[in-house]
Amino acid sequence: MRYLRPLMQVGPVPAPGAVQMGWCWFTHVEVLSRTAPSRIIPATELSDDERARFISPGAAPQIMGILNTTPDSFSDGGAFDTLDTGVAQGRALVAAGADILDIGGESTRPGATLVPADEEIARTAPVIAALRAAGVATPISIDTRKAEVAKAALEAGASMVNDVSGLTFDPDLAPLCAACGVPICVMHAQGEPQTMQKNPIYDNVLLDVFDALAERIDALVALGIPRAQITADPGIGFGKTQAHNLAILNRISLFHGLGVPILLGASRKRFIGTIGNAPEAADRAPGSIAVALAAIAQGVAIIRAHDVADHAQAIALWRAAVAHP
Repeated sequence: MRYLRPLMQVGPVPAPGAVQMGWCWFTHVEVLSRTAPSRIIPATELSDDERARFISPGAAPQIMGILNTTPDSFSDGGAFDTLDTGVAQGRALVAAGADILDIGGESTRPGATLVPADEEIARTAPVIAALRAAGVATPISIDTRKAEVAKAALEAGASMVNDVSGLTFDPDLAPLCAACGVPICVMHAQGEPQTMQKNPIYDNVLLDVFDALAERIDALVALGIPRAQITADPGIGFGKTQAHNLAILNRISLFHGLGVPILLGASRKRFIGTIGNAPEAADRAPGSIAVALAAIAQGVAIIRAHDVADHAQAIALWRAAVAHP
């Protein structure tokens, strides 16, 4: 299999013969290799099977609003860790424009320690149930590595599972998702949260992450989860240096070759503060938006964000000014 990165373009008038992918289109593809320099070929040289890999990301980018019901998340730990504050923030995120709510009860920041399943359930399931009882119909994702937590969340009203371990941490999680027929997000991470940032090493970070995600997706499809129910996240900041993060962001359209939508979770992360001179995580909305718009220009389907209203405004204006209607 060739590594193929569509060279995405946006604009009101696609080029003749362009391959349309949602709000983006491409006429040429970068062919990447582990042993030779990259080269550019016209999309007309793709085989039918290669062209079929590139599915539309949808009609418009979606925003996944982050709701951490934790005392220790890197950005907003302790801000929404009660039932009342969690429900209020969930409703506020929906009002601000979140298309999906991603609710998590275990911090997976660098150095974080494991939270027992019963404690994670107590932090998340009541908030999900209360949001549904309040009439919130927005899709809710449970951000967890554990089958027990996912089961409780799904019973409370969640409709998606987002696992930073790519459904490798708990062997019971993938069968649960298959049995329940729910969408999943498969993220790439090198190592565990406690140690992942100590010395991450790759032969070629872009191709190594692509191969790892492709392998996981194939394994999950074999376990009974349809490819159409899977989203892939390259895992910015999870066992990756700043250079690794930037290499992935620079060529993130490569991951369209997985044949699933791409999710980007870069909001407020450390490299944004380093490059953007914003030591405090809460001050990183402008940099987070810049990264999000760059990714959307490459066809990324879902942006996971803390600052939902700011992202929604920026995406709306970007689409109005730049993107194909």
